[in-house]
Amino acid sequence: MTLRNKSKVKIGVVPTHLMFVGALAPDENGKLPRTRAGDLKIVSGMRQLCRTSPVKLNTVQVTLFPGTDATDLQDMFRGLKSLRLEVHLIMMVGGANPLNPKDEDAVVGMLNSGLEVAKKYKVPHVSSTSFEEWLAGKKLKGKAFDAGVKQLIKVHARCYKESGLAKSAVESWHLEFLRGVEFQNFTNAAKAAKVVTGINKKINKKFFKVMIDAAHCGDSDLSIAENEKVIKDLAKKDALGIFHASAKTTRGCLSTDDGWIGALLAAYAPTGKLKHVFVELFHHQDPALAPLRKAVKGHGVDTTDGRTYNRTVTDGVIEVAHRLNNLAARKLIK
Repeated sequence: MTLRNKSKVKIGVVPTHLMFVGALAPDENGKLPRTRAGDLKIVSGMRQLCRTSPVKLNTVQVTLFPGTDATDLQDMFRGLKSLRLEVHLIMMVGGANPLNPKDEDAVVGMLNSGLEVAKKYKVPHVSSTSFEEWLAGKKLKGKAFDAGVKQLIKVHARCYKESGLAKSAVESWHLEFLRGVEFQNFTNAAKAAKVVTGINKKINKKFFKVMIDAAHCGDSDLSIAENEKVIKDLAKKDALGIFHASAKTTRGCLSTDDGWIGALLAAYAPTGKLKHVFVELFHHQDPALAPLRKAVKGHGVDTTDGRTYNRTVTDGVIEVAHRLNNLAARKLIK
């Protein structure tokens, strides 16, 4: 049985359910994990998902770590494109703080190396969580927060210029805010919007977007209504980006979401800016997320209800496809 996506919105997956440790993150030599047969685990995992999903997957958003082996990256892009998937990248930044002017060169270096990969493989959309360091830093208030915003605008505008993105195949760069605990400052859509609109003003182009992750919105200090308002404001400024269908707190099965995905998708729909929806689940035993499970109550609960993670993600894809089809049936999206 197949389920046809009747909208023009592209459906994809962020394959974090495969786990950072042992699948997505490279080892100390930059090599990506492979199966015994020599297949990259990210490729074999996506191949299985494409085979079992009744909904045709259009795209995949993969994490890119600085220092990943060039040959492995080539194999990854070749393998994912052989599955007829459009590949998006999420550039990871670690060991340096984007908010700190002293770390500017290090942050720019990491981001520019990721952008070189994006240009080489003609990646249309790049994303990053480059607002601040993960599970680090301190809360900024008043003038210190304003200075942080200016620094982030400077860093990303510099990357845009130095990487020559204006003359590349990269169409847009989506910035992802995270929940409190993970981040200390850029923890809601309104704060993220300040940075993104500031960068676009500086480069005089509508290039940067705010990624709206339903999980991070649900875990932020803004209500559904307040998030809906930010979404509409961002759409008017052409700064509304990729949508992540992910469940707040648990980051597991979409049945644990408590209404955020449906409400925010419905807010996106009339804007005309809904182009990509990615289903994102985290594996509740991923060793890389152990600090997060310790810090956030409710994160890391097993929500599979006896299913494999492949099946649980597939169920999420099916749910999203039904939502898009019914938004289309109600003439809210094309």
